[in-house]
Amino acid sequence: MVVCVYAVLVVVPAFLPLPPESAHLWDNLRLFAQFVFWGIWWPGVMVATVLLGRVWCGLFCPEGSLSEWASRHGRGRPLPGWLKWSGWPFVAFVATTVYGQLVSVYEYPQAALLVLGGSTVAAVAIGLLYGREKRIWCRYLCPASGVFAVLAKIAPLHYKVDRDAWDRHSGEGKHFEPVNCAPLVDVRRMTSASECHACGRCAGQRDAVALALRSPAAEALDLAAPAKTADAATLLFGVLGVATAAFQWTVSPWFLKAKLALADWLVEREHFALLDNEVPWWLLTHYPEANDLFTWLDGALIIAYLLGGGFLLGALLWTGPALAARLVRHPRLDWQRFTLALTPLAAASVILGLSMLTVTHLRAEHVWLGWLPAFRVALLAGGGLASLWLALRLLAASGAARPRRLAAALAMAAPVALMATIWSLVFFVW
Repeated sequence: MVVCVYAVLVVVPAFLPLPPESAHLWDNLRLFAQFVFWGIWWPGVMVATVLLGRVWCGLFCPEGSLSEWASRHGRGRPLPGWLKWSGWPFVAFVATTVYGQLVSVYEYPQAALLVLGGSTVAAVAIGLLYGREKRIWCRYLCPASGVFAVLAKIAPLHYKVDRDAWDRHSGEGKHFEPVNCAPLVDVRRMTSASECHACGRCAGQRDAVALALRSPAAEALDLAAPAKTADAATLLFGVLGVATAAFQWTVSPWFLKAKLALADWLVEREHFALLDNEVPWWLLTHYPEANDLFTWLDGALIIAYLLGGGFLLGALLWTGPALAARLVRHPRLDWQRFTLALTPLAAASVILGLSMLTVTHLRAEHVWLGWLPAFRVALLAGGGLASLWLALRLLAASGAARPRRLAAALAMAAPVALMATIWSLVFFVW
């Protein structure tokens, strides 16, 4: 069912003409599909992940379902070593985010079909090659997997594994059907919601796996659980770095000033190649009927802004956890662990960014949004304060001297203040 809805929302609008200026969400399928998919669907997925874990991946994701279905009829080849590299989700997320901005994936359904359809085709191909009834694409290559893995860490609902009960039942000689865990999770040793797709297939296995409530702070504060570098990098440089740059470059006066200055410099020297806008639509945005045409200069600046600005922002944010870890000098409180304390801030940031698309559609329909500023402030403040609280809890467990803990707390406050400043500029200044 979800696959069919997904196909209709992504495929059909790509073959419809541009909506007239008088069109509305309720009388134009193209506008309606854009609003449902980008304005409701994706923000809803992020909210669901924060609250329920990766239930989207396990029960609703069309790519995951198609990839697993294809794997049942695939060749079942052994997984090559390069495919298992833990950095692929981060690289795929950054590449997809940048490319999506170059072709205006949120605004034009042709671009959405290219990006999302291409991802779906790749997921099916991986399933056919390496599947064996597993979701290889979801585990190792999905562009959104790294983001979901980070956000699921603070989900209050998760599948809890009682290791003692598992071992006890296994030792009694009873026969149990093996768990078909599609994302290849070792259920017996599962301690994190990051890799679990919350599909429920293992529920009740050996009377040791059950859906349970937990504190949203449980994973971040569990010093025995691993704090992976891939998760920390995705959070800093992906969700808080490149994604933030992608959400705000269109309203950034810095981007506009840089573009105008470079364009003037090129015109003065009669270098017009970069100002050419005859570019294929699948490479850069090119829709003459909508008077929306990117030049090579636009493309170069978008790449520079998203990668340069995004990674610069990520590096600035990283200094807080890095300095905090250096100050407390605890073997299990490294910069990766302190970075995970910023997960609530990252969740608030990505939801704020995606909701900008929702707001754009609602404003076009003249919907009353007087509540919006207070909502944005509350969400950003909630994410920031929750991250600070997690950092303070980690510092309290460090056993470091009070001056060092105070200095580390100030260091962890810096990333929160920086993100609050950036979003304040976007919503209230620019």
